[in-house]
Amino acid sequence: MGKILGIDLGTTNSEVAIIEGGKPVIIKSAEGQPYFPSVV
Repeated sequence: MGKILGIDLGTTNSEVAIIEGGKPVIIKSAEGQPYFPSVV
């Protein structure tokens, strides 16, 4: 089975999470922040 990926596209920041072991795990940036700036 493939991985499940969730993306929250906010107007200022966005977050990304995957499901591991039935629980969501938020992907952190290289700086350790749980969000990424939203850029168009």
